[in-house]
Amino acid sequence: MKRLTDMLAVLLLAVMLSACGKEPEETHAGQTEKLELTEQTETSGAATGTLSVDAKPEESSMADAEDTQQKGDGSVINDITFNFETKTVMLNSGYEMPIFGLGTYSLTGKTCVDSVTAALNSGVRLIDTAYMYHNEESVGEAVRNSGIPREEIFVITKLYPNQFAHAEAAIEEALEKLDIGYIDMMLLHHPGTGDADAYHAIEKAVEEGKIRSVGLSNWYVKELEEFLPQVNITPALVQNEIHPYYQENDVIPYIQGLGIVVQGWYPLGGRGHTAELLGNEVISEIAQAHGKSSAQVILRWNLQKGVVVIPGSSNPDHIKENTELFDFELTKEEMERINALDRGEKHDWY
Repeated sequence: MKRLTDMLAVLLLAVMLSACGKEPEETHAGQTEKLELTEQTETSGAATGTLSVDAKPEESSMADAEDTQQKGDGSVINDITFNFETKTVMLNSGYEMPIFGLGTYSLTGKTCVDSVTAALNSGVRLIDTAYMYHNEESVGEAVRNSGIPREEIFVITKLYPNQFAHAEAAIEEALEKLDIGYIDMMLLHHPGTGDADAYHAIEKAVEEGKIRSVGLSNWYVKELEEFLPQVNITPALVQNEIHPYYQENDVIPYIQGLGIVVQGWYPLGGRGHTAELLGNEVISEIAQAHGKSSAQVILRWNLQKGVVVIPGSSNPDHIKENTELFDFELTKEEMERINALDRGEKHDWY
């Protein structure tokens, strides 16, 4: 009898141990979480929208409620998924930035003021300028006179290499010219002598609250590999030439993999090339299928690849048209057809 009792005790202990080792199927709240994940295309891993799926905590790519991701080296980066509802992306600096805006290259004086004003009146909240555009004063004037709360407008400017040797003074000059209280983001315009020192000056301005985020323009894989070990703050954004004839399909995922947002200048091909690009047969056919313009299709293609767009224009109708990108979506096949147009054809020397 004692032997039978001992056997039953052993059996009961085994059952209890097995139950303790079972993996829970529910969250601490007692139910499976429903997460909003970004649906990815097969082309360059680019975002096309949001997809609601049921996922258990152990299957989720979310590290916590702040939408951060854990890298293999243990460091934490922000999830740079585009939010097509708010039309923004969260930068690794902790600030939200609109995913479409206005580029002001070649816009000066009253033309620039009027163009920025038209953009702001059309719902644009991202304005890109630079020291070398000679229009920071005009951009600042339009922002100040817009009647829109300052914190709702995101302004980017850039230091040119001829400013790198006196970067601190150049930063103060930009602040004075814009006269909008602070700069949302400052970029180095392209690599040059003393670029790391200039970047450190921007980092100091970030600590002082004069600038909120820092980034780079015209940096590619090799340049980034050499540059990033020299700085303290990871760039929040890299801005490069990107359009259907020059797609950077090897560069974009590399930058995004670092938790850095990609922004494309010349999204419509740039001066002297826009007409050809907009008249491309493939793009025109896709545009007709959606009842959209070729420009809108190209800009939407960028957004679905996870690339922020800043098309430039002084035409109020075109500026308005370039904001109407969120009432249609390109199919996987249409994305692939545009991806096939890549020629590796750069339209500027940067």
